[in-house]
Amino acid sequence: MIGVVIPTLNEAEALPLLLYDLRSLEGVGPIHIVVADGGSTDETVPRALAGGADVVPAPRGRGRQLNAGALAVRGEWLLFLHADVRLGPEARRALVTAVQPPSALEAAVFRFAIELPPLWKHFIELGQRARESLWGLPYGDQGLLVRRELFEAVGGYPDIPLMEDVAIIRRLRRRTAIRRLPAALPTSGRRYLRDGVLRTWLQHTALITLYSAGVSPYRLARWRDA
Repeated sequence: MIGVVIPTLNEAEALPLLLYDLRSLEGVGPIHIVVADGGSTDETVPRALAGGADVVPAPRGRGRQLNAGALAVRGEWLLFLHADVRLGPEARRALVTAVQPPSALEAAVFRFAIELPPLWKHFIELGQRARESLWGLPYGDQGLLVRRELFEAVGGYPDIPLMEDVAIIRRLRRRTAIRRLPAALPTSGRRYLRDGVLRTWLQHTALITLYSAGVSPYRLARWRDA
């Protein structure tokens, strides 16, 4: 069984599309979907329930919500997805193949793809491929498929206000190789478009650079939110 965990905060528009994709997943047996909600004030919770997910309330913060969802979800495999990604046919086929026994896979991510105008799409995706090749650091937008036993062995996601995706990848890499599945997981470019693509990219680059240099994620969160 695959347990799918989706952290949400006011994701009423995006979430139903992902839940539709998950309901189309075949060939892996039953799946259990848990939406870990951080206090949405829109229609996220009723739409999650209508889409076949269980909902658990969680303290706001992506790492805390992901851990709360992991505690509630059933399955020997855990699949962590952001609410604004799409699990299309190619990604579903790659997922099914990855978990078929006897699979030696321990942890994997999808290929990064973002929904932006072509020039910006190429720029952002190329930058992420470089980051992943040089430092082995995928984005949280690429999803994370991991065996529950391994997830629990590394202590789950760290309780930090940002960079939880980077931190857990580092924890996992001490135990196993992180494979990249042969399919893209398209993510929405809405935040880039809302705040400006170049400005958002520069902010993300600065945050990961400073975090890698040892700056506290709490200090980085204060700077980001200032």
